[in-house]
Amino acid sequence: MSYISFMKEQIECFMEKDPSIHSKWEVYWMPGFKAIHTWYFTHKLYQKKHFALARYLSLKNQRKTGIDIHPGATIGHRFFIDHGVGVVIGETCIIGDDVMVYQGVTLGGTGKVGGKRHPTVEDQVLIGAGSKIIGNITLGHHSKVGAGAIVIRNVDPYVTVVSPPAYPVRDKNSKMSNLCKMGNERWTRKEVECLQNGRMPTDSRCKEESDSIIHSRKEAEAKLAKDSISDRDD
Repeated sequence: MSYISFMKEQIECFMEKDPSIHSKWEVYWMPGFKAIHTWYFTHKLYQKKHFALARYLSLKNQRKTGIDIHPGATIGHRFFIDHGVGVVIGETCIIGDDVMVYQGVTLGGTGKVGGKRHPTVEDQVLIGAGSKIIGNITLGHHSKVGAGAIVIRNVDPYVTVVSPPAYPVRDKNSKMSNLCKMGNERWTRKEVECLQNGRMPTDSRCKEESDSIIHSRKEAEAKLAKDSISDRDD
């Protein structure tokens, strides 16, 4: 794509997706637009194997915008970065068309593994603020990642993934540590295993197993309380 076509497309994209922008002149000062504009040139240099110069310009832009896009990253049409501070996009990352990314998002790799080590983001994906997408995984087209989520497995098309919601650890009178207000553990061991295996704790099998564990625990607590009363009576 020519530079003029690229610029027109990106300006239209920012005007369409950011309701706070009232004129095309505002687009030029947006950090997300500046970062993508710089990437266009650094990626051309990277493809021509001018790695040092590409990296220099990329890091210079990072200091100005707070957005780190590696020159080697492959980015499709109409890529939109909202706010932008803290966004990191790795070298082997592949981003499709019409992808929307909010501040604090990391599309990162794992360790020092060579080759393809960063995520592939397909078309029409939305990634919420503070999300961490780690490793050579794929976010399917039209999928959504909720704010603050840590994603280490593939996400199927049209699927929405979120992080566990916040839960209370302190009330007015005391600290509750990792216990919720009802005095039960937030996750049972079986529910944690479900999450580790990529299943939701609300799955019927997980729920049955968790309910069985909770029931057994309550029975044991009731038996212990009964025995302690008997001991006091004796």
